[in-house]
Formats: sequence, structure tokens, C-alpha cells
Amino acid sequence: MTTPLSDLTHSLLDAARKAGAEEADAIAIDGTSISIDVLGGRLEHAERSEGVELGLRVLVGRRQACISASDTRRETMETMAERAVAMAREAPEDPNIGLAAPEQLAKSWDLAALELADPAEEPHPTALEEDARRAEAAALAVKGVSQVQSASAGYGRRRVHLAATNGFSGGYERTDRAISCVAITGEGTQMERDWCGESRTFQADLPSPEEVGRLAGERAVARAGARKPATGAFPVVYDERVAASLIGHLIAAINGTAIARGASWARELLHEQVLPAGMSIIEDPHRPRISGSRPFDAEGLPTRRRAIVEDGVLTGWILDLSTARKLGMESTANAARGTSAPPSPSAGNLELTQGPHSRADLLREMGTGLLVTSMIGSSINPTTGDYSRGASGFWVENGEIAYPVNECTIAGNLRDMLKTITPANDARNHLSRVVPSLLVDGLTIAGE
Repeated sequence: MTTPLSDLTHSLLDAARKAGAEEADAIAIDGTSISIDVLGGRLEHAERSEGVELGLRVLVGRRQACISASDTRRETMETMAERAVAMAREAPEDPNIGLAAPEQLAKSWDLAALELADPAEEPHPTALEEDARRAEAAALAVKGVSQVQSASAGYGRRRVHLAATNGFSGGYERTDRAISCVAITGEGTQMERDWCGESRTFQADLPSPEEVGRLAGERAVARAGARKPATGAFPVVYDERVAASLIGHLIAAINGTAIARGASWARELLHEQVLPAGMSIIEDPHRPRISGSRPFDAEGLPTRRRAIVEDGVLTGWILDLSTARKLGMESTANAARGTSAPPSPSAGNLELTQGPHSRADLLREMGTGLLVTSMIGSSINPTTGDYSRGASGFWVENGEIAYPVNECTIAGNLRDMLKTITPANDARNHLSRVVPSLLVDGLTIAGE
């Protein structure tokens, strides 16, 4: 009989106390993952993994250490605790570490409302294989597709339980179901590729394999004959598929770890304008069926909806307990952790204010410039915000797509770029980060 995760975490805490820890928290994760790849209508690769991972953090004074294992035997947990305490006694002191006070902890939550786990049975590998095969066939049926590089289907289920010596104990389960396909057009040096991937919490919400394959094929064919664009200063539209990366750079810059170290281009921007007036970034960890939703953070604090940016103004940082203490602030319940490291701040579900117009309207407003649909590499200076990324997509003239482009670089400064963005209305609401296509002025494009 499988030991409940709550029992495992409490056994770890008992072992930590016995070993000499003054405080401790423990996390147990029971996961199952299935991945199926198909190539040429045949099974290419099948993988299944499952098991329980344990993580223990112990505190001795103002020193801490973390240790993890995948063995749930009692003697292993006792050894983990002893080693963790020995490590903590040798660790450097940190005045900002420590568990949450009991009055800070989440007391209740509604898991049913969050719908984090699909109650349907785990899909059989043959069903996943059939999904991948159907996606591949749909991509190959698109005229102009020369081959399919990969077609995959997967499933995951994970149960998590967190407990601490401050009295917190809670857990939840989540699932995910995915289909993806990568299609290629052309031959030899004229090859171009594109892809489509979809993932949902509930199987019933997932698009059909045929839709995924068709989109991958159509996107690849649209890239046939790509060439380098002109070099110069032009406006750029970030397609919805990549627009979240631009907002992600802002989120990384306001992460409490970067701010506490003074290593962020946004360190002086609290309560300052960072986006155009009228635009906000809302963090909502309670959206049903969304991958970034959670009832409490990795330190047991209750999560809540808040505006990180409101009417263009930055209202706060992304903090866990440690970074909040270092900055003289309160945690924003953004702690995240795995089994082998202490908590650190991380943002979850985010939504950027959408505009009233479509992506096509943005292209018409742009006139001449670049529509970016894919990005590679990244050169971001974390202290100055200087931005440079490889990109591909489509050149736009007179508001209409003229031809596909590749092998170009777009550059600017994030602080300036973010103040000029104009949003479309095409964000996909099932994503954890709901960000529409974005028009950005004043970027430098390096092409021919």
C-alpha cells in the first residue's frame, strides 16, 4: 500500500527534529509522466516515468540546508535529516531565512474551484500514440509540407504535499495533457520549419490532433522562401505566440532575488511608469484549469489576485519570505521550490491588458516593419535592460505580410520598449500567461 504524501512529509519533519533541526519544512512529489513520439507513421520513442521525490529543508539558527531523495524508507529519511542538519551547521548564516509565522499561513482553500486535476483516467499509451500519428498525418496532408520532424503526445499527473514545523500542511494534485507537431517545408538548405503545440489541464479541453498538425503544416509552408530582412530602425509586432517573452523580461527584472541583489534594470522603477497608461499586468493564481494556479505558495502562504502593474505603474516586486525580509517588505506569496533547493520567488498566472484591435489592425498601424513569430537565443543585460534576440517571421509592407524572413536580430532597450507597446486582442485565455500580440516602436533590425 502506498504511503500518503502527507505521512511522508510529517515523517521527514519528525526525523529533522530528532536530528537537531530547530525548524524544517518538507515536500513530497508523486509524479507520473508519459511521452510518445511518432515518425513516419510509426512509433519512434515511448517513455514513462513515475516515482516519489522527497525534499527536506532544515534550519539551525540562521543557517539552512536542503537535501532530496527518491527513497521513502524510514531509514533513508532519518539519514536525510542527519545529513541535512550536519550541512546546515556548516552553512553560512543568513539573517533573512526562516519559516512563515503561524498567522501568515493559509488556513483553508477550495481545490474543487481550481480544477487543477482532470478526474478522467490516465490515457493508455496506444491512445497517445494514435493522437501523435493523427497530428503527423494532418501536417503531411498540408500541400507544401515535405516532412514532419516530430509528432508527440504526452500526459502527466503530479501530487504535491508540503508540511512544515510551523504547523502548515497542505497538498494538491495537477494534470496536463499535450500534443505537438513540427513540420518542415522545402529541401536541403531551403528547409524551413514551424510548429504547433497545445497543452491543457483537462483532456476534454485539448484541441484535436488534426488541428494541431494542420496548424504546424500551414505555419511551416508559410515560411517557404524566407530571406533576411532589411537592416534599419523599424517597428516590430510580436506575434501572440512570442509576445509573452517580452513581458517575461519585465517579470524577471522585478523578481525579488534580482532586486535584493541590486542586479536589475528595474530596481529604481517601483511606483514608476513601466507600461503605457491604461495597461496592467494582473497575477491571478486562482484561475480554474490553468497550469500556474495554486491555492498556496511553497512556504504555505495564501495566494491572491493582485495587480503587479496597474494603469502602467509598477506596484510591487515578486517576493518570497527571504527576499521580502531583505527588502523590508511583506511576501507576495510567490515562493516556488523543488525538492533539492530552498524556496525562491516566481510569478504564476499573468494577464496583460488587451486592446480593442486585432493583430491585422496592428500590422496596418505598423505599415512597414517586422512581424516576429519565432525567437532564438537571448542577450539581455540584466542591469541595463539592453535587449538583443535572434528572430524570424514575416516582413510587412503597407500593413500586409510581404514575405517570410529569417536570420535577423532585433535590438533595443527593455525600459524604452515596454513604454511603447500597443496590444492586440488575440491572447489565448487557456495559457498561464495571457499576453496578446504587441506592437513595439523604435527597434533596430539587423538583417541584410
